[in-house]
Amino acid sequence: MDEGMFFKKLKGLDTSKEIFKFLRSLEIMSDIMASAALQRISKVEVDDSGLKNSGVLENEVFRALCFQFEYESSKLSNTGLLNALQALIKLRIDPQSSLMASLLSESQERLGKGQLSIKNLCDLGEALLELEGPSSATLEQILNRMQEKDIEKWSPSEMVMVYRMLQMSVREGEQYQDLLNRMNNVTLTIASQLSPKFMSIILNSLVVLHQTQAVPLVITLCKHSVKHVPYFTDDELVNVLEAFLYFGHREQIFTEALETHVPKSIFTMHPETVSKVMKYCCQKMILSKPIFDAVAEVFISDADGFTTNQIAEYIVPFGTLNYLPPSAPLLFGKLESILRTHFSQFQPHTLLNLLHSCVLIQRYPVNFLARIFSPYFLQQLQAQPHGLDRFVTSQLTQLFLTATLECPFYEGPKLPPKYQVKAFLLPGCSLDVHLLNRVKTGLLYLLKKRIYFASEVSTPYFYTVDIEIKLDEEGFVLPAAQCEEVHRRIALCVDGQNRFCINSHHLLGEEAIKQRHLKLLGYEVVQIPFFEIESLKNCRKVAAYLRKKIFPHAYGLRC
Repeated sequence: MDEGMFFKKLKGLDTSKEIFKFLRSLEIMSDIMASAALQRISKVEVDDSGLKNSGVLENEVFRALCFQFEYESSKLSNTGLLNALQALIKLRIDPQSSLMASLLSESQERLGKGQLSIKNLCDLGEALLELEGPSSATLEQILNRMQEKDIEKWSPSEMVMVYRMLQMSVREGEQYQDLLNRMNNVTLTIASQLSPKFMSIILNSLVVLHQTQAVPLVITLCKHSVKHVPYFTDDELVNVLEAFLYFGHREQIFTEALETHVPKSIFTMHPETVSKVMKYCCQKMILSKPIFDAVAEVFISDADGFTTNQIAEYIVPFGTLNYLPPSAPLLFGKLESILRTHFSQFQPHTLLNLLHSCVLIQRYPVNFLARIFSPYFLQQLQAQPHGLDRFVTSQLTQLFLTATLECPFYEGPKLPPKYQVKAFLLPGCSLDVHLLNRVKTGLLYLLKKRIYFASEVSTPYFYTVDIEIKLDEEGFVLPAAQCEEVHRRIALCVDGQNRFCINSHHLLGEEAIKQRHLKLLGYEVVQIPFFEIESLKNCRKVAAYLRKKIFPHAYGLRC
């Protein structure tokens, strides 16, 4: 039987019994065919828990194959030798046996003589990693041989194999950075030729090997990945998204490709893949309504089968990006139903993140606040790796303030004072100092003296006001330091681009809840968004804008 017919027939056999029967019908076969048979046996008889049926190793056909490989190892082709070695390792053949010793010895001899191709080197490397782990002494010799090869002559498949080999063996990549640099430069020239699978593998390797200096390659691969979005498998898409996140890259056309692909495919996508899509949108501050609406729909129908982490990863971005989908009542009804039945299964930090994200968009977890503020839950939080750090206590305090201001009917336990922060930690909504200075300059032009406004004012209510202006009962502006006769307090929210979703005028959840709470605390909130002020050319125009915005009728200064 010729090899093509043999491989086609072998591929259709799904049990070792069928394979052995097929092999008995052949009078002669090449070593490549015999090694392929061993590989097929290992594929059907080995799963994550190991060898399914140890009787396979006692089969007379199997033993005859092994005998031939052991005693004729020097006559084998490189492909036959290394395929057999890989298959026998997967079948858990004793590494100390004479069979394995013979194959390993022959492989190392050919390695020393420089007789192995790039594919052979990778196959041997993968076999040794499986057998001995990254500490294998021969791995260094294999990698040194790779460095001697002419990388520009490698095919895309060979390039991918070496990336994977480096990824599995050296992790950090520092020892072989010169080899990686050469590979990265050559890969840059063939990026457009890479298949979805190859592109995904290389991006994953660049992440694992911390190739932060390979920015041109990463950008090129990310751009070319756009055309593959509909064709990536779930695992491949996860690798690409992780690369975007790790290297801090964002492509508008990639987001548009996701917006087309995800809503059409979401009901067949693995929940972990959808979680990664939401993480990408959340970290990049991308409010994609088509994606979020589709995620809400699949959550409503399928969330009972999700892990607790997946549930949080689906929901938290809605709060972070301050978005309620059209199906919000059903979405949060489903979430409440899951929390009622699975509350105790959530990790404390995961649960806190989830409930905190809900209050950002005015979905109040009133039925669960008593359990969050209980001594037992707070002790659980404290026992976690990060404990009750300032970020966690900020979330707890904001939940407590929300219950106080927005849920007056809540009568359960309160958050003990020792867990409350003096000021919220809002890393995503920090002040745009340049924008703040422009506003302060405009106010100085308008109010003539610096005493009439204060910036970055701490309040007793945990929030920091960007700029505060005080007025008396008659509407005169008071000196900022004056505490008597204050009738109105104006809070200017100087909102830079970092307080909005990317490429939009849509406030993030943290800034939205801050402005909502300041209003409930008695402030008159005046929003000064970047997009209204960035086109004003001088401080006179800024002052005119501020006057219209803050004092639409008239104002005076109280000396």
